[in-house]
Amino acid sequence: GIELSGFDKEHLERFLIKTGNREYVDLDFRWVLETDIKSNTTPAAIAVFERSKNGNFYGYVENVIKDGQVITENKTAVLEELVERAVELNDQALDLQNGDIGHINYQLERLRLKEKSYLLDDALTDERVAELAQDRADLRAEYGELEKQLFALRKQAQRDQVTVKDMRGEIVTLPLYQVLDFWFPNDMGFVAKLGHYFVQLGKFVADDPREANTEGGVFPAIFGTVFMVMLMAVIVTPFGVVAAIYLHEYASKNAVTKMIRIAVINLAGVPSIVYGVFGLGFFVYVLGGSLDQLFYPEASPSPVFGTPGVMWSALTLAILTLPVVIVSTEEGLSRIPSTVRHGSLALGATQAETLWRIIVPMASPAIMTGLILAVARAAGEVAPL
Repeated sequence: GIELSGFDKEHLERFLIKTGNREYVDLDFRWVLETDIKSNTTPAAIAVFERSKNGNFYGYVENVIKDGQVITENKTAVLEELVERAVELNDQALDLQNGDIGHINYQLERLRLKEKSYLLDDALTDERVAELAQDRADLRAEYGELEKQLFALRKQAQRDQVTVKDMRGEIVTLPLYQVLDFWFPNDMGFVAKLGHYFVQLGKFVADDPREANTEGGVFPAIFGTVFMVMLMAVIVTPFGVVAAIYLHEYASKNAVTKMIRIAVINLAGVPSIVYGVFGLGFFVYVLGGSLDQLFYPEASPSPVFGTPGVMWSALTLAILTLPVVIVSTEEGLSRIPSTVRHGSLALGATQAETLWRIIVPMASPAIMTGLILAVARAAGEVAPL
């Protein structure tokens, strides 16, 4: 806490200042009282380095080291060029690691599962052992070549550095392969700051998160939310509409139907966490685990379907929003005058023709209302990271 007994003011203003340089300073943020600030300066030469780990670094650029040589002229332009080069090399290395190398790892895993499947079926003959060994040797040879390319790209990315003077007055060497971008905020005009704002906004929307979701972008969360809600809408709409049509048009008006309607209304008020626990227990552990035992015994104990996934999440959201669609659709059906049904039947139409050509089109606004409400609730409940 802060002792305020020695101050004359009734209210004191304090500022939360980001100091950065977290590997050299204890706190990334610190509180500073207004009375402790002696002067405000905005040095134009101070730079902000956005890094892939350890957060931002603040300091004055001292030297730019390119392939072991110190650059003395046009340091900012050379530094910008070297940062772009390092970012491009890191992207190439990441694409190689997640693309070709990841594909080979997937093929090796498939071979392992294939061999285990032969063992479980007691069908692992000498010919199959030799075939699997040859395929595995070919993949490992290809993996070795790609690994050399990956190490070469990383070595090239680690070639350059920049030396920076931090707030302690000490010189710190930053490897450029960890630097994503840099800028001089105090040297920017209004237009430059506005452009930088939109660039950072684009990164926030389009990039992947870093540093345990404390930095980087939110693209996976946005994509996961949209995809999961769309999948939920595809699942819940036909089931909800068909259930509402059956309850209103076909089901007998008896105690069972009344209890079903009461249950549907009550389900709309169940907390979302209850649906989440049900989805985890039933879809993931029961249904997914049963599918693994039936179709993927060779993958045990690693789960295939018996693990949280977007399909199980969408099904859970569909159950969560099903009462909303049913209630909204049934209310729309109840608002259609009975004379419309009787007139259609009197003209010779069957009940099915009356339903699909007259009743459902007239109830489509209520169906869309239920779908919109379901999407709104589902979008507020999901948090895919």
